[in-house]
Amino acid sequence: MNDDELTSVSARLERTNELLQRMLAEVAKTPSTHAIFVDAGYVYAAAGLLVAGTEDRRSFDLDAEGLVEAFIDTARTIFADSRLLRVYWYDGARRRIHTAEQQSIADLPDVKVRLGNLNANNQQKGVDSLIRSDLESLARHRAISDAALVGGDEDLVPAVEAAQGYGARVHLWGIEAAEGGNQAEPLLWEADSRRTFDLDFCRPYVTRRPVTTYEEDTAPPSREDVRFVGAQIAATWLAERGRAAMAELLPGHPYLPGSVDQDLLVEAEKLLQHSLRGYAPLRRALRDGFWQHLQSQF
Repeated sequence: MNDDELTSVSARLERTNELLQRMLAEVAKTPSTHAIFVDAGYVYAAAGLLVAGTEDRRSFDLDAEGLVEAFIDTARTIFADSRLLRVYWYDGARRRIHTAEQQSIADLPDVKVRLGNLNANNQQKGVDSLIRSDLESLARHRAISDAALVGGDEDLVPAVEAAQGYGARVHLWGIEAAEGGNQAEPLLWEADSRRTFDLDFCRPYVTRRPVTTYEEDTAPPSREDVRFVGAQIAATWLAERGRAAMAELLPGHPYLPGSVDQDLLVEAEKLLQHSLRGYAPLRRALRDGFWQHLQSQF
């Protein structure tokens, strides 16, 4: 290689180094960005059990706005040199139609509500895949450098791995378990850091609803009356949810999913105007009437 060629190569290398230095300078000036990903099903269940002693959403109110602000403040402290992209709030809804509560959360600034489906047993479907899709997409496009994930399901492990594969750090946030644990160990192992919110943190955002009481100075209803009410509620349940939901329920006979059993009890007490708590035989008669009607329609 002669002197001219060496001079040309040297000039090109200097130009390349100059461009790289400019790029590094621009990257250094670009602020880090973080986002918060909240599995609402996990939050309701864990916070409700910790503060109100129940996972049943109908038994307590959650101040979602206050909790979101608390999550944002926590992230602001941890990621001091970073800006918030937004909070993603993942929940389930029938036919993915926002409830009034979900709409009010969607109206909050810097919050995006993403909905999966609810099956006949009020179980969320498709939420984990939404979290993975958003986490992976944002990390792949370098839209975030850090992700705070509030959840506990082992199915979230692939979402964490996908985001980490594109260079994002994933910080797992959880709610103190009332007993045992409420976050899968494989998920804990994959996270870059962990944080747990305790009872004192959660208490201001969960309020137990007053329990409906009934006059108990009258005799309890008969087994036949309770069985009839069970069948009546089953007819309404079937009309609202359809035969596909009934087909999902039948293989579990004689047991009902907890959410369905709780709905059945609450509705029966309203119709009978009498509490069935403490009346195990009447509770069995109620379930028998419910099942009898469903089986007669199959």
